[in-house]
Amino acid sequence: MKYFISFLSLFIVISCQSNVEKTMEEKDVYTFFVGTYTDSGSKGIYKYLLKSDGSLKQIGLAAKSENPSFLTMSADKKFLIAINEINNDGVGTVESFSIKNDSLKFISRSSSGGAHPCFVTINEDGYILTANYTGGNIGLLKLNNNGSLSGLLDLQQHTGSGGTERQKAPHAHSVWFEPNSTNIISIDLGTNELLFSQLNTQSGKLVPLDQYKLKMEYGAGPRHLVFHPNNKWIYVVNELNSTVTLLRKSDEGKYESSISVSTLPAGYTKPNTCADIHISSDGMFLYASNRGENSIAIFKVNTLNGSLNLIAHESTRGDGPRNFSLSPDEKHLLVANQHTKNIVSFKRNSITGLLNYIDEVEAPTPVCILF
Repeated sequence: MKYFISFLSLFIVISCQSNVEKTMEEKDVYTFFVGTYTDSGSKGIYKYLLKSDGSLKQIGLAAKSENPSFLTMSADKKFLIAINEINNDGVGTVESFSIKNDSLKFISRSSSGGAHPCFVTINEDGYILTANYTGGNIGLLKLNNNGSLSGLLDLQQHTGSGGTERQKAPHAHSVWFEPNSTNIISIDLGTNELLFSQLNTQSGKLVPLDQYKLKMEYGAGPRHLVFHPNNKWIYVVNELNSTVTLLRKSDEGKYESSISVSTLPAGYTKPNTCADIHISSDGMFLYASNRGENSIAIFKVNTLNGSLNLIAHESTRGDGPRNFSLSPDEKHLLVANQHTKNIVSFKRNSITGLLNYIDEVEAPTPVCILF
């Protein structure tokens, strides 16, 4: 009888441990939204699941929307903001949704301020910035407490040209709130420069710093950037010449251009454009996507001076890696291949920075991944 009770107790303990481990495993998953182009079968914004082993699963259509190509989320995670990359009488639109489990509930829609918005971001105070590619300008809006959008508060029009075929007119490609600051950095592929502004929260206006622009190398075509965790360095990925440029902040608080490094393998001569860029939270590894060569370029960061050492290329196992994202725990990296309509999951080694293929799932013309 004593042995039976002991065995029963051991069985209960093992069963409880198994249930706890199973519960932990079930919770060790992340959901993410995918923005898409809707001209080839997609209906809008979709939701997916990333499991702890790196496998992927589509949950389904979260909201119908027209060309919701880029997404962002409010600081409290209650609301999702999407731009509609369209041109209706010279403007695109911005939409807000409340996040309800696996679906998104539409709340409101406002003008983005210009045609074909391709980027949107929001700060902790609810101010929203849009980058309007064809319009060549930056729009400012505000997210209200109930999730509705204000009308357009301000518009910053870019002027000039960069000189190449793709740079005959302004093409605002992204806009960023500098961490812990009211400073704003606009990236314009068309004018081939970074423009700097400040957000006046009292007036709700953008105040350009006219004497402070940063011109990139001829033909670079800056697209996106990422801030190093030390807040002293910025890395800009250049779409047209397939490079990453290091910017260092001076003692006066202004950024100055430093070295640029190629994202391509030695000897690669076929067409290529870069799209996206991200950095690990420890500041040790930087990743950039190549469209054409179809890879993720992996760089080791020199933490003393910010310089980059290209250590590897990982095939994206698809065509047109427009956007990619690190999972919240940074154990995985997910790539959205626009042309082959798939999302690919890689396991990330936090020591070496290298990537190993895990899984892939179909996705209708994916453009943006938002955890």
